[in-house]
Amino acid sequence: MANAEQKQQLGDWDVHYIAFNSTFLTPQVAKAANLSRNKNNAIINISVLDSQTQQAQQVHIGGIARNLLGQQRDLVFREVKDGEAIYYIAVMPFRNEEQLRFSLDIRQGTKRQQLNFEQKLYTE
Repeated sequence: MANAEQKQQLGDWDVHYIAFNSTFLTPQVAKAANLSRNKNNAIINISVLDSQTQQAQQVHIGGIARNLLGQQRDLVFREVKDGEAIYYIAVMPFRNEEQLRFSLDIRQGTKRQQLNFEQKLYTE
């Protein structure tokens, strides 16, 4: 990864994001989060914090991932709470060395922000 921290400030939010192969999860973590480990599945993990207080924000997230050929995959996020932390997780299939452009819509009441990032994913 080029950046140790993948974060964008969008309006009043600090949005942290990462996409990685599901096999990076230990079996225990995958089981606890009700995720299956598969070398061809990526996990997209998003957390949204208030920029001032750094408190986790409850939001709605939807979006797509598009490869360089324009093929699109819809992303369905589910909320995972871990103490005070809130994570939004989506799982999607991918091919080795696939470059993907992610476009996510983050909403909370009348607030709305767009998160765009690009990442190459690898199988083990």
